Amino acid sequence: MEVTCLAEKRRLLEETELFVLDMDGTFYLGEQILPGALEFLKEAEKKGKRYLFFTNNSSKSPKLYMEKLARMDCVIGRNQIMTSGDVMIEFLKSERPGKSVYLVGTPALEATFLEGGIWLVKETPDIVVIGFDLTLTYEKLERACTFIRNGAEFLATHLDINCPTEDGFIPDCGAMCAAISLSTGKQPRYVGKPFAETVEMVLQVTGGKRETTAFVGDRLYTDVATGVKNGAKGFLVLTGETKLSDLEQSEVKPDAVFSSLGEMGEILREL
Repeated sequence: MEVTCLAEKRRLLEETELFVLDMDGTFYLGEQILPGALEFLKEAEKKGKRYLFFTNNSSKSPKLYMEKLARMDCVIGRNQIMTSGDVMIEFLKSERPGKSVYLVGTPALEATFLEGGIWLVKETPDIVVIGFDLTLTYEKLERACTFIRNGAEFLATHLDINCPTEDGFIPDCGAMCAAISLSTGKQPRYVGKPFAETVEMVLQVTGGKRETTAFVGDRLYTDVATGVKNGAKGFLVLTGETKLSDLEQSEVKPDAVFSSLGEMGEILREL
């Protein structure tokens, strides 16, 4: 499959008013910002366009991500960063008000849930929520399985199976859920990318319009699928997981393929 022609790229970028940017593999790799990423943000701002960072990785709080971006000379406000953990909090508050939650997550995610007013418990919860828990223990896994078998609803922040690191891949939320599903026979409901709950929250928070919003990232089944399956745009960048050759076998077809955010910035500069 060929990369999108320049005229089509120009048209799509011109139409886009809000860019929802993935982070790892799209804006940075580990602790290294990708070439041209900051320049893209500057060109978007010059053209009167907005951007929002969104990551499925629920192991860190938005504050920690803001601090990481600041170390890369990218200073943003709290309203410019969102995680699958934020989407889950909003889902619980709007769709499951007053329900008790047993959370399998990092201390940072737990603090975010408490700040969001979620009722966290250690016994007989109404709901079990699985996040990307880098502090996972066998006790947490056992308790989650027991609660789900006893009738608790099974929710999860995002479906990513592996998380990329500078040293390779490590098990992510989807892998943890697979273990729980195998033990309990129950499947979780996910709310992060590529699901509708993410798009609804992005539009709610930003006031953006679905048809002029583009989800940008390096993964077809999460980043790109969020846009193309929910009435928005999906742009693929080739700086992370997905290679151009992967497109032929993929059911998810991006609206446009760019080599990087740097290329997107260069095209914006010429508009």
